[in-house]
Amino acid sequence: MTTLSRRSALALPLAGVLPRPSLAQAWPTRPIRIVVAFGTGGGTDITTRILAPRLSEILGQPVVVENRVGAGGTVGADYVAKQPPNGETFLLATVSNMALALGLYSRLPYDPVKDLVGVAPTVFIPIGLAASAKLGANTAQDFIALLRANPGRFSYGSAGAGTSGHIASSAFLSRIGARAEHVPYRNPGQTYLALQQGEIAFTSDIPSLLAPFHRDGSARLMFVATDERSPAAPDVPTAREVGLGDYKAYSWYGIYAPAGTPQPIVSRMAAAIEQALSDPAISNRFDEMGTPAMRGWTPQRFADFLKSEIDLWVPLVRASGARAD
Repeated sequence: MTTLSRRSALALPLAGVLPRPSLAQAWPTRPIRIVVAFGTGGGTDITTRILAPRLSEILGQPVVVENRVGAGGTVGADYVAKQPPNGETFLLATVSNMALALGLYSRLPYDPVKDLVGVAPTVFIPIGLAASAKLGANTAQDFIALLRANPGRFSYGSAGAGTSGHIASSAFLSRIGARAEHVPYRNPGQTYLALQQGEIAFTSDIPSLLAPFHRDGSARLMFVATDERSPAAPDVPTAREVGLGDYKAYSWYGIYAPAGTPQPIVSRMAAAIEQALSDPAISNRFDEMGTPAMRGWTPQRFADFLKSEIDLWVPLVRASGARAD
């Protein structure tokens, strides 16, 4: 049933006695924005732009992707947290600005649990480490030995302080007992260019995004920090295979709304995301990228998951000594 126009409602004073569509059925009536808190060309941006057209088809309204970059994703998260909770603005967030930031910043302008409400996760993100070919290290063992022998000489890049790439690299250095300077960039493209040109020694990011540099010889993927090799780079060993034991690094992406967003809207958006992720064309694309879709989640399960991630990561970030302010 469609919503009556204002004019029709005035002409029918008894319309109030007729059945009304629920809020979830009526929403959305206006275009929807998904704010990506990171730069163009990275995993968050690519993932959202894959999902947006399908979500638009499902919801019947344009779904626009908007990048709001800064401070490891916290600028975009804070922006969405302060938007009206009317179902017109959502956030594509990551473990970085929803969990890691609590350990990196002495004060955040938003509370990830209280100021934002989880809608649904989208994809799981394994992390790999790539070293610049200009280092001349052909194996992970050579690379690790080089870092240990030259404390503080080299630098590593990330798409911003507090991102999962930053923390993954910091944790890796802590694991091997080495030191290197962190260089934050505004977007992944700048990081990749610096890696290829040898301005930084290494970076940690999604294996599928680093694999092209591995193939063309401008950088070398040393390992992936997961239990299994990545389908995006099957020749690259795992962290355990190169002697790093149980070292793991990962991220995840998910959709959030401003706190106070009506539950029917949250549920409808969650169902739309689930439908989009179940589309074979989309799920296969994510599988090929080595970032599998996270299907079958309810908003409540996603909220509980965030709390467990905060409990896991905040102590580890603080123990690493990494700070973003």
